[in-house]
Amino acid sequence: MSISVVWFKRDLRLRDHAPLTNAIAAGRPVFLMYCFEPELVNDPRYSSRHWRFVGESLRDINASLRCFGARVHVFSANPLSVFRLLHEQFGVAAVYSHEETGLEITFQRDKAVATYLKAVGATWQETATNGIQRGRRDRRGWNRRWRELMNSPQIQPNLEHLQPQPWRRDGPLVALLLRSPPASWVTEDAEFQPGGPDAADACMQSFFSDRGRDYEGNVSSPTASREHCSRLSPYLAWGNLSIRQVYQSLEANRQRYGWDRSMAAFESRLHWHCHFIQKFEMECRMEYEDVNRGYRDMLRPPDAELQAAWREGRTGFPIVDANMRCLQATGHTNFRMRAMLVSFFCHHLWQPWQDAAAHLASLFLDFEPGIHYAQLQMQAGVTGTNTIRIYNPVKQSQEHDPNGRFIRRWLPELRDVPLHLLHDPSEATPMERMLELAEYPEPVVDHRLTYRQARDRLWAMRDNPHVSSEAARILDRHVERRPLTG
Repeated sequence: MSISVVWFKRDLRLRDHAPLTNAIAAGRPVFLMYCFEPELVNDPRYSSRHWRFVGESLRDINASLRCFGARVHVFSANPLSVFRLLHEQFGVAAVYSHEETGLEITFQRDKAVATYLKAVGATWQETATNGIQRGRRDRRGWNRRWRELMNSPQIQPNLEHLQPQPWRRDGPLVALLLRSPPASWVTEDAEFQPGGPDAADACMQSFFSDRGRDYEGNVSSPTASREHCSRLSPYLAWGNLSIRQVYQSLEANRQRYGWDRSMAAFESRLHWHCHFIQKFEMECRMEYEDVNRGYRDMLRPPDAELQAAWREGRTGFPIVDANMRCLQATGHTNFRMRAMLVSFFCHHLWQPWQDAAAHLASLFLDFEPGIHYAQLQMQAGVTGTNTIRIYNPVKQSQEHDPNGRFIRRWLPELRDVPLHLLHDPSEATPMERMLELAEYPEPVVDHRLTYRQARDRLWAMRDNPHVSSEAARILDRHVERRPLTG
């Protein structure tokens, strides 16, 4: 008898999982699989922190499946190679998975898998992910359909009816199993959020029971946001939770006294999450190119020394360096600080956003391609449709870390520096620099000068006819217009 295959990708959970539900309903033996793909493992946008999170998620899932006599089989191989051997050994009738809005390499992988499955007569049933709608030309009706999905019942697989495909781990397929993962994938690090549906549920429950009440007032603080922001982004990025699960938990808590403003703000961010991924789904060339083609002529010559200083957290701007070192150590900082890091790189250092993309992706535990590239371009000011934001690193420091707590935590060399120098070391006298800042680099740029230069360049581009026509095209394609009433 042929089998059904459930291919887990960025949907590492057992609840609200349509592919698993559909595979069980088909009535055939089911083979569950995940692949650590060499093309992704070796891609500079991914790092061991991601694969540790995935490994933790898979162990959590398998612990839950054990009582049903099932498990997710974990391979270290290109999925196409696994499907070939699965078909030879068992005969694959159907593959079930979620659609993935990913990188170019995953798109090409999916096309190769689709070609093979069609050639051997196997069906591939893909289910939409989190309201992302494939094949759209514009956004007409998108918001309505998204809300309908968010309010629809979750799809819960009946694991008691699951018929696991028996496999004694023999034959050529066994050679593709992940046998000895690198130590960095299995070594716990308490600074990072752990992966898995159980950890995701605990994080979500703590947010909606307590932490989320003060969400709105703390969302921009690099310190307070670590507690009062949801911290659900890695669990959404890797699919330990669906957006619908989070949205419906939000709805259950919306009417609590004193929570309404924070819950409204959080709901808007769930919507933005899917909005940006939909944008990438409809125009995936933004992985490499300015979404607004009019900016192709705006050159930002790469400077290796400036880029290295930014990557290593030694720009001489404490709030920038503290956030970069925090990312290196924990995989997380809040949205405002991420925007500032990109703005500083693209505007004050005048570097191309493409040169920041891989490094930041490798640091963000919640790296989600659709959000990553759309946000990079928005903060770099190359959309032509968004407000130009050139973040002043000193002002950001003073406003969002006024007591210097965050900076002192991540820059130990500045732990004893007086507060008036902590935000802006460029104000130090020669004596103060020698006594207080000897271990900290001088600023790599004059941020006042670079602000003016970037502002003039970016606003001049807004008058470019090509930029204007592209901006109109982008709005028509990616923004849902409200119907006129009168």
